[in-house]
Parts: sequence; C-alpha cells; structure tokens
Amino acid sequence: MFRQNWVVYAKPPFGGPHHVLGYLGRYTHRVAITNRRLVAFQNNQVTFRWKDYAQGNHKRMMTLSAQEFLRRFLLHVLPRGFVRIRSFGFLANRRRALLLPLCKRLLSQPTETRPALVSTSSTSACFRCPLCATPMLRLEMLSACQIPQLTHRSTSFDSS
Repeated sequence: MFRQNWVVYAKPPFGGPHHVLGYLGRYTHRVAITNRRLVAFQNNQVTFRWKDYAQGNHKRMMTLSAQEFLRRFLLHVLPRGFVRIRSFGFLANRRRALLLPLCKRLLSQPTETRPALVSTSSTSACFRCPLCATPMLRLEMLSACQIPQLTHRSTSFDSS
C-alpha cells in the first residue's frame, strides 16, 4: 500500500478551529461520563443527563438501552498503552489559580507593550531547536530574581 499514491481530502472543520478544540477538549481531559450524570437504570434502560451544545448548553435527559449506552461509552475508552492528557505548565492544578489570570492579563495587554519579536542573526544562530535545527527566537530574558515574581513560590525551593 505504501507504493500507491494517496489523495487525502480533508474538509474544513465545522464551526472553525475553536469548535473543534472545544469538542476534543471535552474528551481528552475527562472521563466519558461521570456518575453524577447517571440518573436511572430501570428495565435494562439507562437514563442520563447531557448538555446540548448546539442549543445553547441546555441540559437534557436521554434514555438508551443498556447495550447502546455501553457501546457509546466504550467509544471513549482509550486503548491499552494510551493515557489521558495531563495538564502541565501554567495549566497544572498546583499553579493554575495563580498563573492562568497572569496569562490572561498579559494576553489582554496591547501588542505594543509586549516584547517585540526581534531576531538578529547572532541570537538565532546561538539558539536552535535540538530536533529540527530551526532558529529559535528569544522573546525576553529573565534574571533569577524576576522568576519568583512570575511564578508561585514553592517551599521545595527554599534553602531552610
């Protein structure tokens, strides 16, 4: 099959990239359905709550046969060896409350107050991506005393 020329056709996403990211985000960071959304199991029927994103996030109830409910649920179970996405960096649980508002504040600033994307041949030649060797741009340099002002201080870094 690898000797054949393939033609790949990909339609643009419905609703744009923000819609696609929102849809995928609901499944990469959470389980398919939580216990609190399960309402009833009677006569081999499962009733659960769901949110209708197409109709203004209205909460609705759906009843399915147990077999159909399990079929749909198992579509969201990851294969062996795959793991759910864990947040890190500014989205990590430990520091999200402090860093997310900081990121939003910095992004809301006008572009002229942000550091300019200036790249000189001397700086780009020094910093290259270790995988693809593409020159990396230095946006800003922080001294060691500036870093604690931007991040949450942790007791693990204290010397006492």
